[in-house]
Amino acid sequence: MPEEKILIVDDNENILEVIRMRLESVGYGISTAANARDALDLVKGGPFDLVITDLKMTERNGIQLMEDVQLVNPEIPVIILTAHGSIENAVEAMKKGAYSYLTKPFNDNDLALHVKKALEKQSLTREIKRLRQDLLEKYHLENIVGKSPAMQLVFEQIIKVAPSPSTVLILGESGTGKEMIAKAIHYNSPRANEPFLAVNCSALPESLLENELFGHIKGAYTGATDDRDGLFMAANGGTLFLDEIADAPLTTQVKLLRALQEREILPVGGHTPRKVDVRLVVATNKDLKKSIEEGTFREDLYYRIHVIPVSLPPLRERKEDVPLLADHFLQKYTIQMNKEIQGFKPEALQRMMLYEWPGNVRELEHRIEHAVVMAAENYISPEDLFPSRREEPGGFKTIKEAKEEFEEEYVRNLLRITKGNVSTAAKLAGHQRIALYNLIKKYGINLDEFRS
Repeated sequence: MPEEKILIVDDNENILEVIRMRLESVGYGISTAANARDALDLVKGGPFDLVITDLKMTERNGIQLMEDVQLVNPEIPVIILTAHGSIENAVEAMKKGAYSYLTKPFNDNDLALHVKKALEKQSLTREIKRLRQDLLEKYHLENIVGKSPAMQLVFEQIIKVAPSPSTVLILGESGTGKEMIAKAIHYNSPRANEPFLAVNCSALPESLLENELFGHIKGAYTGATDDRDGLFMAANGGTLFLDEIADAPLTTQVKLLRALQEREILPVGGHTPRKVDVRLVVATNKDLKKSIEEGTFREDLYYRIHVIPVSLPPLRERKEDVPLLADHFLQKYTIQMNKEIQGFKPEALQRMMLYEWPGNVRELEHRIEHAVVMAAENYISPEDLFPSRREEPGGFKTIKEAKEEFEEEYVRNLLRITKGNVSTAAKLAGHQRIALYNLIKKYGINLDEFRS
């Protein structure tokens, strides 16, 4: 049964009683008021999910009461009832924020439908607010693990750059947490309540990437049956994170440059530019100056994105953070997997401190997850973290390991044969290009080594 609380306001006691009985019969918690003053006192005194008010009342009318309610809690939807149904009244009520407008006399079904939809909207609004609050709390700086001087410097930079609208370039090796820092910048900025969207520029071929970023108009290409907004429009008012910006094709770089310079984008197949208000945060694990020298990255775009650089240190340069991160991931995965693991054996901590972590924080997290799954004791051992295949019974690999080893070698052989041409490789394999790109990303394969 529904548990939502509804306030009904009408100076006609008969109507008040009829609506109260109708709604209580389906399980809603009902409070009533015969005038706007008493209604406002009730709103101030307790939470309501919905207010239903008559338009014509002796003291203050329903629209005036709605405006007072919105000052107390702007998230409460208000349904206006009136026996004087008119286009003018409906337009005025809706313009000033009424959820809906119901003309008396109304039947039970109409009332129930309006109430149901208003409460669904209220529930959705609250869920969005809760999720946003969760994100804000998650990406507060105190929740990002790192006490080393190198990370403290990163935190100081985030505090300084977050309030500004400037483009940020995050530099760091793969697995250092570039997207987490991008989210921290967004959720500590004035745009925190607007969208944060992300795309990996190396994961999509040129045509798909442009479509993803800028959208398309109907008829732009075969299969474009409707207009579609891209990520720039979807992130309007918020932040767009472009990961692996160095891998964006040169033609896409030209369009990105225009978006940054003119604050407008052109959908694929379109002729009319569309204005956008998006903050860009971009990231790369490559040396962009070297990419400029090699002709794979535009120099003018480099200077447009190199406004505020933030460099993330690799994990091997912030070893004092390893125990903190390890404890953080241990708590995360013991809760997820419902296992009672109390910590790490001293030799496991020592092994983690000596290891160079080529995969950085991402590798550490994956090893902790693996260790939690495999651990047979209450404390994580070095063998749980760094299993040796030679020590496994019979020396056999698991089916998953064998499959992945074959899959990676197969993709590498394809790329060797085609000299890094992904389209040709996909045709040879009888595979879709996007699926092959996903495998290339999965195994961290650098296409440049095959193209050279």
